[in-house]
Amino acid sequence: MPGTWAGGWHHGGVDVDELYGLPLDRFTAERNALARELRNSGERERAAEVAALRKPSMAAWAVNQLVRTQKREIAELFGAGDALREAHDAVLAGRGDGGSLRTGVERERAAVEALTRAAGGLLSSEGNELSPTITDRVADTLHAAALDDEARAQVRDGRLERELRHVGLGMAAGFEVAAGAPAATRSPTPAGSPAPTGPRRKGNENAPAQAVREQERGREQERGRAQERAAARALGREAQRRVEHAERGAQLARERRDRAAQALEAAESELADAEGELRAAKARLSELSRG
Repeated sequence: MPGTWAGGWHHGGVDVDELYGLPLDRFTAERNALARELRNSGERERAAEVAALRKPSMAAWAVNQLVRTQKREIAELFGAGDALREAHDAVLAGRGDGGSLRTGVERERAAVEALTRAAGGLLSSEGNELSPTITDRVADTLHAAALDDEARAQVRDGRLERELRHVGLGMAAGFEVAAGAPAATRSPTPAGSPAPTGPRRKGNENAPAQAVREQERGREQERGRAQERAAARALGREAQRRVEHAERGAQLARERRDRAAQALEAAESELADAEGELRAAKARLSELSRG
């Protein structure tokens, strides 16, 4: 009989959540067995939901194993992503500096690299080979989980079906550009050149005031340029968010399509089982009639 858990059902000691922790080659058989048991128990709606569960891609499966086995390292990844976003926001608000931003980028990268190495070990122990392409997809998914709240929510439960990607250059790459941008400076006065002065009046007594005014105008211009750069970065981030939103919408639509196809497959399998039972019953009735 099926039992319940917080969001899933059991079959033979395996529940829906545990399906995603099994070796990848066992997923389909265990999912189908769980769906069949639910159908036999009269829970056809739940059976259809289970039958529609997608087998994870290799990269998604690897990330699921990391979430289940590398809890401390996953917590560090999320913490590094939060710190990086805070440093980036501080720079945009004029409160931070490039040093803290570079530190945040390096910490987030180190967390991703440590987990990617761990994924290689996990896959090897299961008899699967981690190709460079899969490694890149695992790293992309980890970056997305560090830097995007919605991606993190998908990764956190260890039931990811497809790898994720942070759209565009990625926050970390954007951060590097911001952190490495040179500060605007005024050209220094060549050595040996006389300092600029205003018109001489009564021993050049107005020169200090004019110099102060020129310095203030220079500072105002620099503040204006900094505000323009910050506005441009903000617009870029908003455009990136819109691209991400559109991509997530497309991905959800694809997933709904695939689930519908799998539900149809499950219904056809159920129909085939019922027709087989009907044939067996008719054959038995025929035998009894002849007897």
